[in-house]
Amino acid sequence: MNPGTSPSMANDNKIQFWRRNAKVPGSLQPVYGAQHPPLDPRIHRAFLKDAPKPNTLPAKSKKASSFHEFARSTNDAWDIGDDEDEDFLAAARLSSPPPPPPPSAPQPPPPASSDDLDAPDEPPTDDAGPLPKPEGGRDLAKIDSRPTNGRVVKSCSEAQLSTAKVRTPIQKQQSLPIRPIVPLVARISDQNASGAPPMTVREKSRLDKFRQLLASPNTDLDELRKLSWSGIPREMRPITWRLLSGYLPANMERRDLVLKRKRDEYFGFIEQYYHSRTDENHRDTYRQIHIDIPRTNPLIPLFQQPLVQEVFERILFIWAIRHPASGYVQGINDLVTPFFVVFLSEFVEEDVENFEMAGLPLECQRNIEADSFWCMSKLLDGIQDNYTFAQPGIQIKVKALEELVSRIDEDVHSHFQRYEVEYLQFAFRWMNNLLMRELPLRCTIRLWDTYQAEAEGFSHFHLYVCAAFLIEWRKEILSMVDFQGLLMLLQNLPTIHWGNEEVGLLLAEAYRLKYMFADAPNHYRR
Repeated sequence: MNPGTSPSMANDNKIQFWRRNAKVPGSLQPVYGAQHPPLDPRIHRAFLKDAPKPNTLPAKSKKASSFHEFARSTNDAWDIGDDEDEDFLAAARLSSPPPPPPPSAPQPPPPASSDDLDAPDEPPTDDAGPLPKPEGGRDLAKIDSRPTNGRVVKSCSEAQLSTAKVRTPIQKQQSLPIRPIVPLVARISDQNASGAPPMTVREKSRLDKFRQLLASPNTDLDELRKLSWSGIPREMRPITWRLLSGYLPANMERRDLVLKRKRDEYFGFIEQYYHSRTDENHRDTYRQIHIDIPRTNPLIPLFQQPLVQEVFERILFIWAIRHPASGYVQGINDLVTPFFVVFLSEFVEEDVENFEMAGLPLECQRNIEADSFWCMSKLLDGIQDNYTFAQPGIQIKVKALEELVSRIDEDVHSHFQRYEVEYLQFAFRWMNNLLMRELPLRCTIRLWDTYQAEAEGFSHFHLYVCAAFLIEWRKEILSMVDFQGLLMLLQNLPTIHWGNEEVGLLLAEAYRLKYMFADAPNHYRR
């Protein structure tokens, strides 16, 4: 900094520099804390190979040796100025308070992709294949299938919308252009990276066990958890998640009444509270939600539809004002997406990443929204200390991860100490977003099968999954010999080709670590 330049002026210049320059200096780099999903290293290399090298002044590059130097040399490209979002509150005031999602007639969906919506998940040691379509009806509601322009869309009721107004094409945001070809990282299919072989006899037997267990008058939840630990078949996942999260009762006769009551209760909250989003005391909360929603899974077209984003805004705003101890915290927006996709899969056969929500009947849209809200609320009830003031739950978990890794792999721990890498610099996001920014969405859904089945899966078992996930990259970590290279690796781990097989092995290793260290606080302590 020049002698005549004040610190405040230097900070202003740095902020203005990042607003003017969209690229991180040097080359195409990920955005820390906002890159979702991680960059494909092969695409990255191809891009750099084809792109002409800019003429840069010969200058000596000094690698960052500490976090403070590294932080001063980078910034968050998601930093949005007031000039980009100052009009959103005015638009919210002009719009009438929408208690339910606006009704719209089905729109012809885009051509179906060859990728299936979901392949069945498998235990860590077995290969998985596509499961046959369910022969019986759903447990929750009577579902019929009708072809709609070549795609089977399942309706949750016999009644169809009476109005037949054609919805205008979805207006994509300028910053997120239309992507006709969805990258592998954004595909929600949970097939293995090596492909999906034919379904094994073992998996047919597992599917039959799920159907038999869920068809009983009183579901044995303990048995259901044991069966779900190694993955839940796609057809059985929605009802299983509702049961394991505690949203639905085990007694089948009570389920329809509970569903109707809870769904009506949620939309009662919408009518009662959603209009207050522009009030003085809720304006900042709604503003932050409104900014964060477009960043949620930006590579998946489904989540860039205005109709879907409105659903997420309502879910997050209602949850925030009903939980004033924590309110809305950045990262909670990611936790809605697995529930939304799983409950949407009841009505969409394939190509969910490109599915137009306007093609669903209004009743189905409302059911998906309400169920996503209640299941997300059940999840957050167990980890709410992660999001209260100063986020003490996350700080405790990050410290526990550091202590655990020092006992599991002393070489990795010493390597971090040598290059002054703090666990909080990379593991905070792992705890705050439950690894959703590190894994493709298809892997998160498989991971959550086990989290729902494991006792305290989201609050306790997740620690051992993070430890196993870190040690998975042991070779790459030890090969990095500078602070910046380590942090770049840890914030952009190459998991874009992961599938059920890799997640299964990760969970098996996490279970081994839990078995060895959970009840042995001094095991391998030095």
